[in-house]
Amino acid sequence: QLQLVESGGGLVQPGGSLRLSCAASGFTLDDYAIAWFRQAPGKEREEVSCVSRVGKIAYLDSVNGRFTVSRENAKHTVYLQMNSLKPEDTGMYYCAADRFWSDACPPRLYEYNYRGQGTQVTVSS
Repeated sequence: QLQLVESGGGLVQPGGSLRLSCAASGFTLDDYAIAWFRQAPGKEREEVSCVSRVGKIAYLDSVNGRFTVSRENAKHTVYLQMNSLKPEDTGMYYCAADRFWSDACPPRLYEYNYRGQGTQVTVSS
């Protein structure tokens, strides 16, 4: 069974850090585009970051410079390191994967065949 499982979410104070993990089972991630999405209550889901199949990395403007995505192929895991967290970073975070052409990273979660269940991130004092 092919699946993605996120972990690492939690409650953190503003200015703090969290590292989210997205672990794949049943397949390897090294030939996939991997994206992180988030959705806050009452807001539209947005793509936070994406590593394309050819390794091109993109970030949402509001997290650029604070978030860093990396992958550890041997562990079939992708990480999202989140620093200098702000209350507006609060939301459910999802990872998604698919084999898109070249450097493609579609902006909608439903375009990815493999999607995790999400992990909650709450930034609050």
